[in-house]
Amino acid sequence: MEVTWAWVFLDLPPDGFDEQLGFWQQVTRSTLSPWRGGRGEFATLLPAEGDPWVKVQRVGGAGGVHVDLEVDDVPEAAGRARDLGAVVLDDLGTLVVCRSPGGFAFCLVAAAARPRVQVRSGQPSLVDQVCLDVPTDRYAAELAFWTDLTGWAAPGTEPGESGLLPLTRPDGLPLRLLTQRLGQPDGTVTAHLDLACADRVAVTREHEGLGAQVASVHERWTVLRAPGGARYCLTDRDPGTGLLA
Repeated sequence: MEVTWAWVFLDLPPDGFDEQLGFWQQVTRSTLSPWRGGRGEFATLLPAEGDPWVKVQRVGGAGGVHVDLEVDDVPEAAGRARDLGAVVLDDLGTLVVCRSPGGFAFCLVAAAARPRVQVRSGQPSLVDQVCLDVPTDRYAAELAFWTDLTGWAAPGTEPGESGLLPLTRPDGLPLRLLTQRLGQPDGTVTAHLDLACADRVAVTREHEGLGAQVASVHERWTVLRAPGGARYCLTDRDPGTGLLA
């Protein structure tokens, strides 16, 4: 099994939907595709150049973030996910809906017929990382699951003092997975978005002007809340490479 592309879905609840959608369009500098799906619930955020990797979905409840992994063999990938402890919620053949051992929602979908390209150069900021927020007691199993399923290695099995441990993203993929060990002992694994920023202070001001609120500031990242309350981070990483600036 090979992961050939990765999508992040912004699962937006009905309360404040238009404001949230407008915010994410502006911070990603994207346009909106036509809505599709049985209830018109899906759309894609289209970058000015290159192929997209961010989608939006109308959902009930509180909303959140999930990922879709494009794979070269969906049945093989689904079987592997089951063997590693995932729960399959729905199997539509070319799309399989799953939950990780810690409860994080993700989908396995058939790979596109052609290679995709993400344009990273010249970006002041870029959504390029999904951080999995993992309770302490679930951390070892969740890290093992994602490294085994994707084949993306992690530099060790324990996060550093920051509680963060990234998985190595293969060249050409638009998203990296980062694991964060939380202080709480148990609970469901959730996720938030991270943006790589060439100038974190300037990007923070931009996002505040669009309606975000700063929750906390750290040495290398700033936590914000988007309109609607979704938490995300701006990080000191080169948007062109995704590496620490």
